[in-house]
Amino acid sequence: MLLYHGSNVEVNTPRLIIKSRGLDFGSGFYLTSNREQAEEFSEKVARRNNSNSKIVSVFEYLETALGDLSIMNFHKPSIEWLDFTRQNRLLEYGGKQYDIVIGPVANDDIYPTLQLYWTGAISADIAIAQLKVKPFYDQFCFLSEVSLKCLQFNYSFSTHGGGDIPE
Repeated sequence: MLLYHGSNVEVNTPRLIIKSRGLDFGSGFYLTSNREQAEEFSEKVARRNNSNSKIVSVFEYLETALGDLSIMNFHKPSIEWLDFTRQNRLLEYGGKQYDIVIGPVANDDIYPTLQLYWTGAISADIAIAQLKVKPFYDQFCFLSEVSLKCLQFNYSFSTHGGGDIPE
């Protein structure tokens, strides 16, 4: 399976970088199976870094190399996903440590619903019902050095400038 990583630089060797801000699944190396989402993220990273460079690095996810890794897969929004994401965003997660976490992205389209749930303004059932009508993008977060061995760099491409982009 191909996974995409959007940035302002080519990433041919993934690394774990500890972030000072809370992310959906904690500090790790994030990818998606959605090429368009990675392209959009490369634009956000370029803006954040005052860069004109928008690069998507493409990796093969070697599922046969998973071995005994601990993997959490949130197939769809759930109470567990809502709470896991909230705790990670607030840098408060203290539960089981996973090598890989897979699940929906808490992006700008769904964030208002999450905020309402997280502040107690709506119940989990109402939040999930509201989220069911939203389109979801996936994210794969590799959280351990051993999990990064399941990724093989294939190529990268610029999200601007014309020319043929490999499929």
